Amino acid sequence: MTIGRPLQHQPEEALKAAVNTFWRSGYYHTSMRDLLDAMALSRSSLYQAFGNKEALFLLALQNYREELLATLSEQLDAADNAWSFIEQLLYSAADTDSQQAALGCLLFNSATELGGEDSRPAQTARDSVASVTAFFHDVIKRAQQEGSISEAHDPQSAAQFLTMSMSGLRLLMKSGASKQQAQHTVDYILRGLR
Repeated sequence: MTIGRPLQHQPEEALKAAVNTFWRSGYYHTSMRDLLDAMALSRSSLYQAFGNKEALFLLALQNYREELLATLSEQLDAADNAWSFIEQLLYSAADTDSQQAALGCLLFNSATELGGEDSRPAQTARDSVASVTAFFHDVIKRAQQEGSISEAHDPQSAAQFLTMSMSGLRLLMKSGASKQQAQHTVDYILRGLR
C-alpha cells in the first residue's frame, strides 16, 4: 500500500490536482481514492487540510471560479473595448483544441451535473455560474456605453444570453463539433448580442 505524503508543502499544488480531478470526472464520479492518488496525500493529511470530499469540492470550485474571473478580468483589461473582448472570448472558445474541449468548463459541468439539487455543492455551482453572469452583465453595460451593443437590450438578459452561449459552446465543443461549426455558431451568437 502506498502512503501519501503529508501536506507540509505546496497545498496549492494539491488543490490544483483536486480541481483537475473533479474537472475530469465530476463530483459524483470522483472517489476519495481518486483524490488521494491525484493529490499524493494520505487520507489523514487530506482530511486534516481540506476536510471531507464535499468541503474539498467547494474549495476546488471556489478556486476555479476565482481564477476564471481573474483571467476574464485581465482579458477584458487587455482588450481594445468590451465588444472586442466578447468576440475574442467566444472565438477563443470555438478554437479550443479537442483535448481541452473534452473537459468543458468546471463551473458549467458542475451546474449541469448537480442540477437543481438542494445541496451545498449544487448551490455553490449555481452561485459560480451566477458570478460569471454578473461579470458578463458589467461587460454588456460597458459595451452599451461604448455603443457596440444596443441600449434596447436588457443588460441582465443579454448577460444571461452570453452565459448560456458560452455554456452551449463548451457543450458543442465537448460533443465533438468541428472548429468551423463552432465558429459559425459564434457568428450567430454575436449577431444576437448586437
